[in-house]
Amino acid sequence: MAIDEELTLKKLEIFLAFMRSGNLGRAAAELGTSNVSVHRAIHSLESALRCPLFKHKGRNLTPLDGAFVLEARAQQLMQDLTETIRLTRLAAGFSSDRFRLGALYSLTVKTVPQLIMGLKLRRSELNIDLILGSNADLTYQLRNMKLDAMLIALDDGMADPDCESVELFRDDIYLAAPADSPFTHQDMVDLRDLHGVPFVTLTEGFATFRDGRQVFHQAGFEPDVIMQVNDIFSLMSMVSSGVGYALLPGRVEAVYENRIRLVPLAPQYRLQQRIGVVFLRSKERDPNLLAFLAECRMYSRKMNAEP
Repeated sequence: MAIDEELTLKKLEIFLAFMRSGNLGRAAAELGTSNVSVHRAIHSLESALRCPLFKHKGRNLTPLDGAFVLEARAQQLMQDLTETIRLTRLAAGFSSDRFRLGALYSLTVKTVPQLIMGLKLRRSELNIDLILGSNADLTYQLRNMKLDAMLIALDDGMADPDCESVELFRDDIYLAAPADSPFTHQDMVDLRDLHGVPFVTLTEGFATFRDGRQVFHQAGFEPDVIMQVNDIFSLMSMVSSGVGYALLPGRVEAVYENRIRLVPLAPQYRLQQRIGVVFLRSKERDPNLLAFLAECRMYSRKMNAEP
C-alpha cells in the first residue's frame, strides 16, 4: 500500500499533541502555532489515512477507536525515529561521547594539554582519544573519518575543498644543537657553515621534514643525514646525545632546555610553521567539534596577544 504524501511526521506530531491535551487551544500553545493550523493538520491527516479519526461535535473533537490505535503506533514511531537519528549521528561521529583528536608529537609539549583541559571544562562528559602522528598520517585519518579534528602544520599548497582550518599560531624553525656545540654561542647561524656536519631528521610525511628540505634548498646543499626517526622526541634525544644536528620548531625548546640549544637561523633561511586545527566541513555543526573550535579560537587569541 502506497503512503499518501500528505501523511507527514509533522502532522503526526500535531496529532499527538492534540491527543495529549484533548484541546485545540492547548495543543496549539504547546506547538507554538494556531488553533486553525492544528485543526487543519488533523483534517489533512484524516484525508491522508482515508478514514475518520474523530467525531465532530461543533468545535469539539472526540477520538474514535482509530485515533487511539494511531496514537499508540505514532508514539512508538516517534521514539524509533528519535533513536534512529541518534544512532545515525553516533555512527557518523556526531554528538558522540568520544572526541578523536589527532596531533603532531611536538604539540603535546604545550598546545594539546591546554586545549584538552579547556574542552573538558566545556564538555566534562566527553572522553577524548589522542592520536599522534605526522601531517601525512593524520590527514589520511581525517579524510577517512577516523578523526574529528587534527592539529597540524598548515600547508598552503595542500588545499582541500572538503576541509576547513583555523590557524592557532606561527612558530619559527631553529637549528637544534647539543649544548656543548660551538654554534650555541652564536646569535644566529648561517646554514652554509654546517655543510658536511651530520644531521638527524624526521621521516618524510612530517611537516618539519618538509620545512627542513626547503631551508636546505635555500642554503644550496643537501644535508648529511645519518639518521631518520619517527617522532620529534627521539630526534631531540639524538641531538642531545651528540649524534647530529637538526632543524626544529621553537615550541619544543622546553623539553631538553639544558641539553639542547635552539639557535636562530640567518634571515635568508628563516621559516615559520603555521600551526592550526583542521576538520571536515561535513562535521562543522557537530556540538563536540564546535566546543573544540571555540577553545582553539580562545587559544589563538591568547597566543597572538603574547609579546
